[in-house]
Parts: sequence; C-alpha cells; structure tokens
Amino acid sequence: MTLQEIRELIQVVVDSGVAELEVQRGENRVRIRRSRGASHEVVIPGEGAAGAITAPVSSASPARPAAPGAAIPADVLCDPTLKLITSPIVGTFYESSGPGAPPFVQVGDVIEPGKVVCIIESMKLMNEIEAEFGGTIVSKLIENGKPVEYGEALFAVRPA
Repeated sequence: MTLQEIRELIQVVVDSGVAELEVQRGENRVRIRRSRGASHEVVIPGEGAAGAITAPVSSASPARPAAPGAAIPADVLCDPTLKLITSPIVGTFYESSGPGAPPFVQVGDVIEPGKVVCIIESMKLMNEIEAEFGGTIVSKLIENGKPVEYGEALFAVRPA
C-alpha cells in the first residue's frame, strides 16, 4: 500500500465522519481510528523489526458529521456559526422520555453543557444524549422515532 493510498483513506475518514476504518491487502493492514475532539493518528503495522509507522490525521477540517444520505437543511449548512449535536451511537432517536412526555429540548431553547437533549435507543438500552456545549437550539434535524447512525446530526445549535 502506498503512502498516497493511505492519505486517500485518511481523507475518506475525515470527510465521512466514520469512527474507524480498517483495510487489508494481502499482508498489509491499515487501521484508521478517530476520537472526538482530539488529534487523530493512523497506525500502520510494519513488517519485521521495523515496528509501526504512525501518521497524524488532522482534525482541523470543519467537517459536518452526518450519516451518508442524511439531509441537513441548506440554512444550517451555510451558517458557519452553528455547531451540531451528533449521535454518538447507532440506534433510534427519541425526543422525549416516553410517549406523551414533553420533548427534552425544542427549537429556541437555551441549553447548557450536560443538558439531556434526547434519547438514543440502542440494543434495548435507552442512552441519554447530553449537550457537550451550551447555546440555543436552532433546528431539530431528526424526526422522533427515526433510526440514526453514528455521527449523524441531531440538532443545530448557535453557541452561547
């Protein structure tokens, strides 16, 4: 595998927002793993005593995480001041704690870091999703009861 091919794989990971990508060709194997809010690195197991080659993956790209095919409204995409709250897991999006209960947040609500904004049901477990930053909810991007993927945008927020 050439360095150019590895760079292209890194760009695919950065552009798509996937958490991890592993590619194997014969004896060569490359694993690219991302972590939220940190610098990223690629570890390429070397052959023999050469050890591993490590290359940083820049997180400077202002990529908008969204699932493939997910539609983010143009007004949200065009506003660079907005930040997205994204799904940390695959599951089903619920805007409230149960049927008939009020939503955790609505458009126009001011939120603080740690505020529960929704629930993602995954493997029969209800996972409360908390805001990582404060601001005002500008748009809800997912319908209640719809499936979501890892990294899919849930809410657009204007930071405080």
